[in-house]
Amino acid sequence: MQILVTGAAGFIGSHLCEQLLQDESNQVIGLDAFVQSATPDWMRKRNLRGLLHHPRFSFVQQHLLEVSWESLLPKVDIVYHLAAIPGVRSSFGRDFETYVTNNILATQCLLEGCRQYPVKKLIYASTSSVYGEKTGQVNELLPTDPLSPYGVSKLTGEQLCHVYAHNDQVPIVILRFFTVYGPRQRPDMAFHRFIDHIMHSKPIPIYGDGQQTRDFTFVKDCVRAVAQVAYADNVIGETINIGGKERASVLDCISILEQLVGKKINIQFIRPTYGEPRHTWADITKAQSLLGYEPKIGLYQGLEQEMLDIYEMTTLKPLINNSSE
Repeated sequence: MQILVTGAAGFIGSHLCEQLLQDESNQVIGLDAFVQSATPDWMRKRNLRGLLHHPRFSFVQQHLLEVSWESLLPKVDIVYHLAAIPGVRSSFGRDFETYVTNNILATQCLLEGCRQYPVKKLIYASTSSVYGEKTGQVNELLPTDPLSPYGVSKLTGEQLCHVYAHNDQVPIVILRFFTVYGPRQRPDMAFHRFIDHIMHSKPIPIYGDGQQTRDFTFVKDCVRAVAQVAYADNVIGETINIGGKERASVLDCISILEQLVGKKINIQFIRPTYGEPRHTWADITKAQSLLGYEPKIGLYQGLEQEMLDIYEMTTLKPLINNSSE
């Protein structure tokens, strides 16, 4: 299959490209604009290091709003649309304009391309943020009620997908990710910040009381499910939760990090944040049924892998900054 992955230099996108390339029948085109966001360019370059010399991978550095679809989409079977500006707290205020451009307008532009040059599936990466505050396990039939402009931007992308599916038969699949973590995680995300503070002997800031819980999804579990969508039957038109193996509170995660580093970690409680639900919990029944999805990696093992990756990243940063790639 010929597969296009937008956001290929990102956290999940780079892992997904690697997963897809494990199938020797796949050719993968990675598209990324290196849009200024929480992920610095040197980190994106590092994410791509294992891909750029792969014989079945090609990379296009271009913004979705500037792509010439006639030169790209006619040879593509499957599109994974992961390119987006992430982040809940940063989506409030004037910066929301970048979310509109990169999460809404760019998605509509891609859908226009897929309308003109049909593909077999367009898989849209959405987020649990579209649900808002819910009690108990969340399944895909519950009403959406986002608490942040970021969540609104991703839900708008979902709705655009439905519009193009209804009017132009674009074959869409929507995936809602629940708190993905692991190697290559963005620097603004909680686990990355926690580990960075530990490395620099700084207290870890905790919003609120630390009892808020998340359904944590290890990135390699996540991309196995995402890759399976390309092969799965009866998924077109579906919305599917991709959750993890283990729910935990923020304080539970701090306790695991303490076990990993073998010492007590200083924490600093600060004001509660807003724009985020207090708890998330994915019902993954549909992913299990349609994709054969079973997350395997628990929090201890996943955090250990992320911690090792951040230590390695810190060592390699000067080399990557000076690289010609």
